[in-house]
Amino acid sequence: MTVRTRNVAVVGVALSDCGRVDEATPHALHAQAARRALADSGLGRETVDGFASAGLGTLAPVELADYLGLRPTWVDSTSVGGATWEVMAAHAADAIAAGHANAVLLAYGATPRADVRAGRRAGTFAFGARGPLQFEAPYGHTLIAKYAMAARRHMHEYGTTIEQLAEVAVQARANAALNPEAMFRTPVTVDEVLSGPMIADPFTKLHCCVRSDGGAAVLLAAEEYVRDCRTAPVWILGTGEHVSHASMSEWEDFTVSPAATAGRLAFARAGLRPDEMDFAEIYDAFTYMTLVTLEDLGFCAKGEGGPFVEKGRLRVEGGALPVNTDGGGLSAQHPGMRGLFLLVEAVRQLRGEAGPRQVRSRDGDLPRLGVASGTGGWFCSSGTVVLGRG
Repeated sequence: MTVRTRNVAVVGVALSDCGRVDEATPHALHAQAARRALADSGLGRETVDGFASAGLGTLAPVELADYLGLRPTWVDSTSVGGATWEVMAAHAADAIAAGHANAVLLAYGATPRADVRAGRRAGTFAFGARGPLQFEAPYGHTLIAKYAMAARRHMHEYGTTIEQLAEVAVQARANAALNPEAMFRTPVTVDEVLSGPMIADPFTKLHCCVRSDGGAAVLLAAEEYVRDCRTAPVWILGTGEHVSHASMSEWEDFTVSPAATAGRLAFARAGLRPDEMDFAEIYDAFTYMTLVTLEDLGFCAKGEGGPFVEKGRLRVEGGALPVNTDGGGLSAQHPGMRGLFLLVEAVRQLRGEAGPRQVRSRDGDLPRLGVASGTGGWFCSSGTVVLGRG
């Protein structure tokens, strides 16, 4: 176990151009986000001695570091789907604390929307049919089908309704309406969510994330670098990670996600409780992901996610626990492995830079604590990061 000897802060965050970006390449979006994150921090590129990336190129951190003009002495290419970036942030924080790196840049960029429009790829996403997946692929067991099956099981076990799941999409869109960078901002109703075209029962179109282009970057640094930064630090207080299953047949309980373990570890290491969080940024490729992750992080008891998400609880405006304050993957943007976007939004909230969607703590001040929880694959991986300011 790594013993942390230095505190670690997020000192720079940024998004690239997002949404509809027809002309930029994924490499260009990586670079744009990285430049903006460095500018946000006030640190120079020469400070960066660690780099983490996944999802692009043959050797992602090598290819992207070279493209960005970096020569890191610490690298990470962990790839566990949407949870990748929370897991990488945990690894980077440990490395910095142990003195193996001083400043680590996490960067991501992808153009799935533009690629489909240009005919460079198909609209249907698949992980292939090698290894354990070969036993599910012949039955049309797509990625979305796996999440839909899990949602159906939760509905069967606990009486969760499709209207409750639709509330997640409605409230995500309400938060997106406050975000000028969100891809979709027009409010929607529960009836509109339910009446949309069926994608995978019980999910209609608006139960599913948008397809967008975009990139993000986050810079973590040791505490002694904070004084040279132009923005207030946001501290990494605790992290957790967990992987659970490779195939659905090995998943012991469809109603429990790996966030149950990753979240427990992150909160314990931070010495904090879920009810102390001012907001939560949760991976939401589908509405059920938000609901079950709220349960598994401890914001409500198992099986109570349905009632918990009702009555506007997740909204920035008037919600008891604002969730996915930028609109999330359901409305703001989702260019693939969206976990890095969760960290960017969490940091902006804690620094008071979220504009109309700014969350306030219970006493009306800026929020002091938040959590970002990424989920990857088909509920088979999770990374959770607890962050705080001051």
